[in-house]
Amino acid sequence: MAQRNGDSGTAGRPESLLISLFGLYALERAAALSTGGIIDVMSRLGVGEHATRTTLSRMTRRGLLASVRQGRRAYLGLTGYGHDVLTDGQQRITTEVVNRDWDGQWTVLGFSIPESRRTDRHALRRQLAWAGFGLLQNGLWIAPSPADISPVLEEMNLLDHVRIFRANAVPPTRPADLIREAWDLDQLADGYTAFLRRWDENELAHLDPMCRQIRLHTEWLLLIRTDPRLPLDLLPDGWPGVRAEELFWKLRQKLHEPARQIVEAAVDRIPLPEPDKRTGSR
Repeated sequence: MAQRNGDSGTAGRPESLLISLFGLYALERAAALSTGGIIDVMSRLGVGEHATRTTLSRMTRRGLLASVRQGRRAYLGLTGYGHDVLTDGQQRITTEVVNRDWDGQWTVLGFSIPESRRTDRHALRRQLAWAGFGLLQNGLWIAPSPADISPVLEEMNLLDHVRIFRANAVPPTRPADLIREAWDLDQLADGYTAFLRRWDENELAHLDPMCRQIRLHTEWLLLIRTDPRLPLDLLPDGWPGVRAEELFWKLRQKLHEPARQIVEAAVDRIPLPEPDKRTGSR
C-alpha cells in the first residue's frame, strides 16, 4: 500500500492506526464504531477502503473485534480479548518511560526448553521482551523491575522450565554495563530522537487534529512497547525518552478536544455491554 500524508514504517500500518482509533474512542466508552465511519477516518489517514476492510477482517478473525448490527448499519466493537489487549497498551502509555525509583534489584530469569518445543521457546522470548526483559546471555534474561510473568508461563505450560530470582549486582558487575549488554540503548535513543524531531518540527501539521492525534498515539505506543523502563540513574545524561514523553503528553492534551469534535461528527457509535471475559465475546 502506498503511504500518504507522511505515513512511513510501522506507524503507518493500518492495524496500528486502527488499534489507536479503537483505543482512543471505543475502549473506555465500551462502544462500537460504525464501519463507514472507520473507513472515513482511515481514508483521512491515507489508508484506502480495501486495505481498511482487509485489516478489519483480519482483526476480527484474530478475536480482537466483533461485528454488531443496528438496523442496516454495521458496527465493530472490541471483544473481551481485544479490550484486554488495548487496556494493556493504555497502561503502558500512562506509565513513565523511565524508572525514577529503582531499588537496585533485578529480576533474573533463566529457562531451558527442549528442542521439541522450539515454537514455545520463540514465543516466550517475544513475551519476555514485551514484559521488559533483556537478554543478558544465552538463556539468561534480566529486568530492572519485579516483573511477574507467571500468568504467561502458566498459559504456555512452561512453569516447570523457568527459574526466576530477584537479585542485586555485586562487584565487579556494574548495573550500567548490564543495561548496555541486555538492551540496545542506541536504538532506543534513536527512536525517541526521531519522535522528537518529527513532532517538535510538526512534520504532520498538514493533517487535521484527529489524524495527528491518532498518529501521535500510534507512534508513541510502537515506540514505548520496546522500552523496558530502565532506571534513569543508569541511562546516559540527557536521555531523549524523558523529553519525548513530555512532548507526547503536551500534544495529547492539546489535540484532545479538537480531535474529539471531528470524531463525533465523522464516526457514529453505539454502546456495547460489558465484555464476557470468559468467551472473549460481548
